[in-house]
Amino acid sequence: MSEFFEKWAESAYISLGFFWMALWAFILGYAISAMIQIFVTEKRMQKTMGDAKGKSMLLGTFFGFISSSCSFSALSTTKSLFKKGASFSSSIAFLLSSTNLVIELGIVISIFLGWQFVVGEYIGGILLILVSWFLIKILKPKKLIENARKKLDDKDSSHDGETTSFKKKIKSSESWKKVGRKYGMEWKMVWKDVTIGFTIAGIIAAFVPTSFFETLFINSGSEQSSYDFLTLLAHTIIGPIAAFITFIGSMGNIPLAALLFDNGVSFAGVFAFIFSDLVVFPVLRINAKYYGWKMSFFILFLLFVSLIVSSILLHYGFNFFDALPSQPEKSIIDQTYFKLDYTFYMNIIFFLISGLLIYIGFFKSKNEGHNHSMSSKSSLSEKLLKYLAIISYVWLLGGMILKIAL
Repeated sequence: MSEFFEKWAESAYISLGFFWMALWAFILGYAISAMIQIFVTEKRMQKTMGDAKGKSMLLGTFFGFISSSCSFSALSTTKSLFKKGASFSSSIAFLLSSTNLVIELGIVISIFLGWQFVVGEYIGGILLILVSWFLIKILKPKKLIENARKKLDDKDSSHDGETTSFKKKIKSSESWKKVGRKYGMEWKMVWKDVTIGFTIAGIIAAFVPTSFFETLFINSGSEQSSYDFLTLLAHTIIGPIAAFITFIGSMGNIPLAALLFDNGVSFAGVFAFIFSDLVVFPVLRINAKYYGWKMSFFILFLLFVSLIVSSILLHYGFNFFDALPSQPEKSIIDQTYFKLDYTFYMNIIFFLISGLLIYIGFFKSKNEGHNHSMSSKSSLSEKLLKYLAIISYVWLLGGMILKIAL
């Protein structure tokens, strides 16, 4: 029993340490995301994405980048674009771009996994879009698309772009209030996923032995360049299955991805895990609610195949240029998290910035309605995540008490 308590204390310490490592990156990423979404005009977005040609795909990718957000928010915006006339292909491009080609995700990945994974994330995001586009062209799901459009009603709020110029916006105090509110909303959307993700990462690090990963991901622990095609394929299939079970958003999944890499999972397998935020069960349910179950399963199939192909291409591409990362000499769980270094000072600075944005957005604004349309999770999923987050806080608190006592 004493061994269990020791591991509990260790898991809580690791979870909080992981979060401490990434805190300033989260704040910076969401602050940049909020400013882009408020200051960059999205006028006539839907009207420019009406076909499946290169220009529409490029614009869908660009608008997805400037609308970077969590998976559930991206689903809502994608649905609105599709309903307003954007082609299915450009809508998928928007969805993949807004969840993979995002600044905040790249910053967090750089902290936990290194520059190769940052480069791979952005190249992989583009590959996901290209592979999905190719599959849609080959499969031609015209009837599914027509039925999905019919299912969408006209009661959803539209995302009409603003006409105010960038210069006027950046000088406007009202715009900065919106930035503060948007920043707060970003945290409101992801706090449960981040809490659960970091808690699970600590539990896995403390309780799960390396042998488990070697069994789950066959032949793991080898040199990255030595993996054969069948092993890579197996890893890219198992990665999404693991993500499907945990159903945590991409930001919460990054410390888990770092643990997988620490335990010898292939570069392709780790990316398949990271790319899997859109093939989890809550996303499947939301898409079914929007478009019907047939289209929801088609999107699941489309994204599943795309992430497998993209992850394998990334692995071989990096291997070709001799750029595959090696397993770190020092595991992420063996680091000293809380010390007076650049992380400490960055966290203090960005914590103050976070407080300022919250103050401007919520406390300085009076009687202004807040946009809640971004939250798209089903009530069941939302409640489940909330309860799991509360359990996570209890687990972390108990673990830290044990850490101090032992």
